Amino acid sequence: MLMNDCWNQIGVWGDRSCSQLETVTHCRNCPVYSTAGRSLLERDIPLDYLNEWMAAIATPANEVINPSDDRPVLKGSADPLSVILFRLGDEQFALPVSVLHEVTHPGAIHRLPHRSNDVFLGLINIRGEILMTISLSQFLGLKSVTDSSSLNRLLVVGHDDRKWVFPVDEVHRIHRVQASELKEVPVVVSQASQAYTQGIIDWQTKKVNYLDADLLFYTLERSLL
Repeated sequence: MLMNDCWNQIGVWGDRSCSQLETVTHCRNCPVYSTAGRSLLERDIPLDYLNEWMAAIATPANEVINPSDDRPVLKGSADPLSVILFRLGDEQFALPVSVLHEVTHPGAIHRLPHRSNDVFLGLINIRGEILMTISLSQFLGLKSVTDSSSLNRLLVVGHDDRKWVFPVDEVHRIHRVQASELKEVPVVVSQASQAYTQGIIDWQTKKVNYLDADLLFYTLERSLL
């Protein structure tokens, strides 16, 4: 069965020339991608399907088999990092795409009596799911903090069973960068931001703080729950 795998050609895993990316941000939000996913679930199981999975399970956890080569290749040895770039006030930030669930427009944030504050803004309904809304600007101690009511986009992020909503000023795009290209964090970065920044990404003459998502979510869990 032939398939239009445009996401590998002009989408986030290709050259990103697709005009729809400005609207949907990520291929996972595109109807073409969703339709292709459903068609994959409905297709017949290949005859060699079980053999492929048996070989994959038998492979050591830190190795992956290259189909065109019998030699094992270490995971992540040369893989680029895929990140979502966004802006808070005057500063640029990035989080790994693996923790991004969706980008959506702002909605009504419901404050909780005696619980809501500068960091925990309240609860918001995202597609029927009630999620905690966090001011990342306040949490990171940024000098220029934008009023949450004027922010333009919401990032729904998280992993496992926990999701968070971060209001941001602007979402730029999905970007790939080699791990070796990450630069050390300069001392001029605020202490709070520095604690959660793994490295600096150079992007369009801008310096982008690449945040440690695991540490960020862990701290949020401990401090707010």
